Amino acid sequence: MPVPHLVPHPAQLHLLPGTFTFDAATALKIAPGAGDAAELLRTLLGPATGLRLPERPDGPVVLALDPALTGLGDEGYGLTVGPEGVLLRAARLRGLLAGVQTLRQLLPVQALLDEPVIGVEWSVPCVQITDVPRFSWRGAMLDVARHFRPVSFLRRYVDLLALHKLNVLHLHLTDDQGWRMPVAGRPRLTEIGGLPHGGAYTRSELAGLVRHAAERGVTVVPEIEMPGHARAALAAYPELGNRPDRTLGVWDRWGVCDTVLGVHDGVLDFCREVLDEVLDVFPSPHVHIGGEECPTTEWHASPEARRRVAEQGLDGPDALHGWFMEQVGRHLLDAGRRPLGWTETGADLPPYFTVMPWRDTAHGRTAARRGHQVVMAPHRSTYLDYPQSARFDEPPGQPGAVVDLRAVHDTDPAPAHWSPEEAARVLGTQAQLWTEFVPTAAHAEYLTFPRICALAETAWTGRRDWTGFQTRLRHHRTRLDTLRVPRRLSPTSVQGEEPR
Repeated sequence: MPVPHLVPHPAQLHLLPGTFTFDAATALKIAPGAGDAAELLRTLLGPATGLRLPERPDGPVVLALDPALTGLGDEGYGLTVGPEGVLLRAARLRGLLAGVQTLRQLLPVQALLDEPVIGVEWSVPCVQITDVPRFSWRGAMLDVARHFRPVSFLRRYVDLLALHKLNVLHLHLTDDQGWRMPVAGRPRLTEIGGLPHGGAYTRSELAGLVRHAAERGVTVVPEIEMPGHARAALAAYPELGNRPDRTLGVWDRWGVCDTVLGVHDGVLDFCREVLDEVLDVFPSPHVHIGGEECPTTEWHASPEARRRVAEQGLDGPDALHGWFMEQVGRHLLDAGRRPLGWTETGADLPPYFTVMPWRDTAHGRTAARRGHQVVMAPHRSTYLDYPQSARFDEPPGQPGAVVDLRAVHDTDPAPAHWSPEEAARVLGTQAQLWTEFVPTAAHAEYLTFPRICALAETAWTGRRDWTGFQTRLRHHRTRLDTLRVPRRLSPTSVQGEEPR
């Protein structure tokens, strides 16, 4: 039997003789603490296989938590498949959840379907796998501010991330072109800011998404943009701006808008109010507060901003950006959360921020040297809104160079020439899908896959085996086909919603 084509490739995999077959009599032996992993296995396999997988003390499929397996960390697992049974072990629940996804990939591809399949033998090859991720942050940023996607799509997106052992969905909820996060005391944020390009979520929908993701080992990290990229908020509440007498619309263009939040006390109160609501819905350790691409022209012209400069003893209006991020960052820190922001240089955010360098890989090293924790997001290798090929029929994307599969695969979040101390501050990496040019669900999935498969490989194992990855990806594409992830786009799926 050939070696299984798994994506990402496990840290260690040994093929053994024989197979194990799941059938109607197969039962689970569930050790204390492993119940959620067992439930996930049933949830994922049930629709296609019809298997009930009941619990039984002598069940041949064993799911066990063993805190003594310290070498596996929080997300590592050991999987042994023999002809008579399966043993999945981990030190923590998240490791078991990752092992469940490996079992899914070992099964015939039809196991991924959400409808009953007849006549398939549900066999897996006998293997010995020991698997530990290279990085703790393996994510994908999805922009739902520019083009809204319903929560049903977000749940599917989470499922696809989890299949690839990606463990963060970074949800970009607000921007100049839309505000999707409900705030009880500020209804106009979604009534006005949620109108363009789709709508807004309810609190219940977002809380349900968080639960759905957690059941699959995925953390949802919210992003509320400030002090720039805030035109939708200003359209709803003009008093938050630098010219409160001005009536603005939600921005109907792409790019960077020069209208930004003011720096008076009412704005800080608003930001704290919004963030407190975010903290109630999202239990993630990190909360993203944007911070990038903030023009300071309005602050230079604002008497209120100049008074704030003098009051704080700042060098000038440009320094208000750092001051602003300090105010909101401290609020999150006081609430027991870690503020996260985009860095333009690696040296522009308070030192307790976790940062995402996006302009240049070198900025990540700068940030690490300053003591920041770093999530690498360089645009030339992780921005999936760039076209993935130069083909004549490639849909329009973000203007700029092509980011192809090889570019994503070749990225290294902690390059070998960095010092061990610098590399240790890299939490991991993530892909970014900005959606200015992505109006449909099919388009979003087309741009995400298969490039994010390469990022999953880099983030989980760090393997640099391009030839081997291509070989495994050819088989893995059959899994994506089974899940109805589009290989190419029809004209209708670029311009309008494609039926699923």
